[in-house]
Amino acid sequence: MTTGGELVTAIRAGDTVRTLDLLEGLSAAERRSLVPELRGLRAELRRDPWAGASRTAYPPLLAAGVACQRGAAAVASWLTGSDLRFGAGSAVTAPTVLRLVEDRGADWLADLAARLAARPASAEVSFELMSGLVRLADCPPPVTEGYVTGWVRHRTRAVRAEDGTLLERLRGDGDLRPMVGALFEIEDMGLLLDGAGAWSGALLVLTGEGLLPREVMIDGCLSRLLRGGRAGDVRFFQNLLTGLELTARERRQRVADWRALAADGPSTVAGHARTVLGELALDGTLSASALAEISAAVLFRPEKKLIRAQLTLIGRYLSRHTDAAGELLACLGPVLGHQDAALRDRALALLARHLPPPPDGDEVRQALAADAASLPAAPRERLLRVLGLGAEADAVFEPYVEVLPPVRAPRRLAPPPATAAEVAEETGALLASGRRAAGDDVAAFERTLDGLVRWAHRDREALLGALEPVVATRWWSGGGRSPRDGMRGRSRFTHHAPGSFGLEHGVDLVLASLHLAVKLSALHSAVVNAGPEYSCVHGHLARAFQIRLWEVAHRLRTDPQPFLLSTPTWDDGSLEPADLVGGLEEYRRLEARVGENDFAQALLRLRLTDPAARAAAAGRARALGTPEGERLAQWLDAGGPGLPQGRAVPAGDLVGVEYAEAPALQRLPRGFRGLGMPVGAQGCDHAYCPARGTGLERYWPALLPGHRELVAARTLRTLSASVYRDGPVDTGLLPRLAESGGDPGPALRLSVAYGLFARSAEDRLPAVEALLLLAARGDLDAEATGADLATLVLSGTVVSSRLAKALRTAAHGGAGRTTWSVLRCLLPPLLEAAEPVNARALGDLLAVAADCAERIGAPDAAPVRGVDAVAERGGSSLLVAQARRLRAATAAGTALSPVGGSRSGEAFV
Repeated sequence: MTTGGELVTAIRAGDTVRTLDLLEGLSAAERRSLVPELRGLRAELRRDPWAGASRTAYPPLLAAGVACQRGAAAVASWLTGSDLRFGAGSAVTAPTVLRLVEDRGADWLADLAARLAARPASAEVSFELMSGLVRLADCPPPVTEGYVTGWVRHRTRAVRAEDGTLLERLRGDGDLRPMVGALFEIEDMGLLLDGAGAWSGALLVLTGEGLLPREVMIDGCLSRLLRGGRAGDVRFFQNLLTGLELTARERRQRVADWRALAADGPSTVAGHARTVLGELALDGTLSASALAEISAAVLFRPEKKLIRAQLTLIGRYLSRHTDAAGELLACLGPVLGHQDAALRDRALALLARHLPPPPDGDEVRQALAADAASLPAAPRERLLRVLGLGAEADAVFEPYVEVLPPVRAPRRLAPPPATAAEVAEETGALLASGRRAAGDDVAAFERTLDGLVRWAHRDREALLGALEPVVATRWWSGGGRSPRDGMRGRSRFTHHAPGSFGLEHGVDLVLASLHLAVKLSALHSAVVNAGPEYSCVHGHLARAFQIRLWEVAHRLRTDPQPFLLSTPTWDDGSLEPADLVGGLEEYRRLEARVGENDFAQALLRLRLTDPAARAAAAGRARALGTPEGERLAQWLDAGGPGLPQGRAVPAGDLVGVEYAEAPALQRLPRGFRGLGMPVGAQGCDHAYCPARGTGLERYWPALLPGHRELVAARTLRTLSASVYRDGPVDTGLLPRLAESGGDPGPALRLSVAYGLFARSAEDRLPAVEALLLLAARGDLDAEATGADLATLVLSGTVVSSRLAKALRTAAHGGAGRTTWSVLRCLLPPLLEAAEPVNARALGDLLAVAADCAERIGAPDAAPVRGVDAVAERGGSSLLVAQARRLRAATAAGTALSPVGGSRSGEAFV
């Protein structure tokens, strides 16, 4: 009798034949008694599944497990184990497994087939095995995703030369009908069939030969299209449906399906359905009321192509059925208010041509007149004229009101954490939120950092105890993997030369110092040398952030601070002068030493907009009689560091800014002096900067909350270079700069301008938001911004067509007057340029300008220099047509549009 030891020896040797010989002749009970040995061996091999010994033993172990286990569930689980890896590359083939189980009985075999087929297609269970089990059990094939996907792949590829073409293989398949029926039910099957080649043609031929029921194929395609899906998936079934060439009768029988597809289907499918419905309407199959219902749904869709086609259909239908004008023209409301002027003109022309004279069309007139209240001035006047309604109808019009994003007031930071447990909880939450989330929440980072410092000074042992669960997960303690090094259980902080890091890594530095997991010599070196050296302008921002963290970590080991003086008062990073003076008074009472980098950061964060508060704080600071008090008083008396004025200058193919040296910043500690260095127009390329990837960009406005131009000057080159290279652009910093303090200058304007040319709509949206936030705060210089945008367009280094999309987003969000104020300064240089600007891009900008002018009305929309010359050209190109439209809109009288005020506080979408 075979023993477990003999069997395991054969399996370890990788001898499948010997393994099966040992099992030959054993009874079912004897085989079952060997299962514990097999499971134990599998558990042992699973500890290192890719070792040579494991890979050698897996094939015979797989075969032995199938032979010894009796339950279908156990065998299915054994066969599909990821460690055993039974599949196309396995040494144990499907015929081998089938021979091992062929005597188990039909019901057992069908059960095993069903269990294997129930596995997802991603498990890649052998179709040869599943179909072999179905054949042995003589049962219907299981119509599951795994089985059908395997069937498609198996039929697609010819195993032998004599297998013939796909069409020939499908003709001889006894399971053809159930398998094809399942194709319409499985998600993403169209992607597989589309990529597999000749499936569409083969299915059409088989349908024509009667091997596949035509009705089932048509209804299957329609049901699949009604469910929607990814573009490639839908495309296959749409092409298959088109290839079936439905007869007029077959189309009429499925009107409800076509209507649903036209209303809610993917764009290409909706276009096909709309065409079918149009043919049915014109041949009299659809009633006017049915066509009106369909038109209402189609005209509400966003695709301009579908709207144009439906308007054409309505016109053709009304030419034959004039009595249906009342029902069909009432559907035009959404188009009459459409953002696209060409579509509005089509709808107005259709209305003018087919609207019945009074009193027959009075009901339609009143319904459309109600829609006119939301239209811009010029389109509204045209609509009322077409409807035959006078000034009394226009009296209900609500004045235009500008909608800008709310001006967010800073929120005061919550009091410091009251217990060590609370500090640990907030630390864990901050680290778990990840780098980007931490950078988005300045308040959480600053409170966490200050809490760690306070409790390390107040009760270090309690803090260490509370932090144990947090520290257990960190890479430097052996509980995780370093996000930057890929090291496990090895502290990067033990290096003598400190590297750049971001917020999350900075918290780790403080925690590691608390737990003595970083060399004191490394901390001392970092503080003395002021962290890593940067040769780039934006690297100095990173250095200023990092040196404070190195100082905190060093002081935790040598001279713990009672709290941080630089902890901001408000969540935008700003610090009240009175709070800093109060902190210095407490330091003097405790006889604590002020950290020079902590104090420098506090100075840069001071909110200096209130002269009375500044003067009162200066007096208290002088009364301290300490060097820090005197330095603070001088800083407050001077009103801050006194930054120089910048100017925009050419920088190669781009436009940059130049700033002179800031002497007050040069007198700060070494780690902050780089902030006062001159800024050249060339700057540096972020792609080659050692500060790249720290994730600190969104934190920098909180580093210098009253000096946003200083931040913008040091980040402009990075942003402009990314736009110039047409790569991904991180514009998330722009709204933060717009909301920050300090006078806006050329660097901030150019940053926003470059952001409006970003490649993706997602990257342009923060730039649009920043533009509108500046307007809401009264900080937008529209004339200078328009000039900057014109300079970038004329330089040819940006994709000018994107600007119209960005400005259209701003206008359609409710900021028509703000957008117009920029466009009226942007357009003249482009219209009068010596070298013609891209006609399509310029036409799109004129279209946005015309939209804004029509909406806000005169006198706000004054004539634009250079438009007349373009409008008087011949032809009907987009450029000329929009120039004429803009001229008409700006030439309109004030009666066209009473202009309301602007309001800030609406949600910006």
